[in-house]
Amino acid sequence: MNQYKILLVEDDAEISEMLRNYLTAENYDVICAFDGQEACAKFDSASVHLVLLDLMIPKISGMDVMQHIRGSSVVPIIILSAKDSESDKTLGLGLGADDYITKPFSVAEVLARIRAALRRTNQYDQAADSAPAVLAVKDLVMNLSDHTLTKKGKAVDLTAKEYEILKLLLQNPKKIYTKEQIYSLVWNDVYYGDENAVNVHISRLRNKIEDDSRKPRYVITVWGIGYKLGES
Repeated sequence: MNQYKILLVEDDAEISEMLRNYLTAENYDVICAFDGQEACAKFDSASVHLVLLDLMIPKISGMDVMQHIRGSSVVPIIILSAKDSESDKTLGLGLGADDYITKPFSVAEVLARIRAALRRTNQYDQAADSAPAVLAVKDLVMNLSDHTLTKKGKAVDLTAKEYEILKLLLQNPKKIYTKEQIYSLVWNDVYYGDENAVNVHISRLRNKIEDDSRKPRYVITVWGIGYKLGES
C-alpha cells in the first residue's frame, strides 16, 4: 500500500473530487485545499510527498503558493493549469515546479506523472545517501566534509552565507532559484522583499570565484527570475 501523501490544490470542486477519488483508489493519502491560503497552511502542517497545484486559485495565486513551498522544501510539485502558453510553462518550471500538465487532462496522465515524479525523488534520495562529499563545476571543487572551496587547486575563502549559496547551486545544478528562495533556504528566515542581502552576497561571491565578475560563468543571472549554476 502507498504511504505517499499528496496535497491537491484545486478550487474546482468537481475536479478536486474526481482527482481525490482516483488517487484514493490508488492508495494515495490525499489532502485537499481549495485556495492558496488554505494550501500554504495545510502544507506547513502536514508531511507531504507531492503537490498537485492549480495556478488559478483564490486568495493566494498558485505561483505564490509554489514559492512558499520552495522556501522550505524540494517536494515534487506538478502544476495543473488551463494556461498552456510556453511562457507560463517556462515561468512555472523556472520557479520550481517539477512538471506541468495542461487542462483538460486525462486522469491516467496525471497518475503517470505522479508515479514518475515520486520515482525520481526516490532515486535522488538513494543517490544522495551514497553521494561523495565533493561537489565540482569547472575549476571549482567544494568539499562538504571540511567546508572548503578550491579553484584550480587554490583555496578560496568564503563566508558562511557565500558558502551556503554556492552549495545550494552546486547541489541543484539545473534549478533556477529566486531571491526569495535563496534567502529562505540560506538565511532560514522569512523573506520580506529586501533583495539587498541576497544581491550583496551574490556580488561578493562572484568577486571571489569568477575570473571576471561582470561576465560570470559560475553564478548566472536568469533575468526576471533569479540565479542558477553556470553550465559545466
